Amino acid sequence: MLSQWIQRVGSVVPRGFSRYFILETLKKQPCTGKEIIDFAMKQSDGKWKPSPGLIYPLLGRLLDDGLAEETKDGKYQITRKGRIMTDDLETLNTIVKNQIDVMLRVGNIGKFVAMDLLERITSIGNSLSSNVANMTKEETARYKRFLESELRKLQSSEKKSHGKEIRIN
Repeated sequence: MLSQWIQRVGSVVPRGFSRYFILETLKKQPCTGKEIIDFAMKQSDGKWKPSPGLIYPLLGRLLDDGLAEETKDGKYQITRKGRIMTDDLETLNTIVKNQIDVMLRVGNIGKFVAMDLLERITSIGNSLSSNVANMTKEETARYKRFLESELRKLQSSEKKSHGKEIRIN
């Protein structure tokens, strides 16, 4: 996952990625800050080594936002709220991937549009992941309903166009 992404974009890690990476890591198992750093290095084949000065303040913010909690043995684990947020981000990621797949089917024009869309969605996703903890329950529920609605539309559209070739004249 991470190693493929690092190869594609280089060593620059976009804003919001580290927070998401920590939550996804904690989703797998409770970890110490050092274990998170070691896992990032392993996943990126040594190309990304987040510093303790990045990881520990982010863990503190995740604790403050209620997305993670500290265990008795000094490890961090994801909370129910954190799991819901990562699930919502995963849903958004699925929607974006499906839309990009459709655009790529329309040829080179679709490829350029898809790349532009991907950049915009990444920016929006990073902003949302940074701010989702500050959203009210009503805003979070409305955002989740929107994502689910978009996913249903996309799935419906795919069912209708399944087997039809898209042509550009």
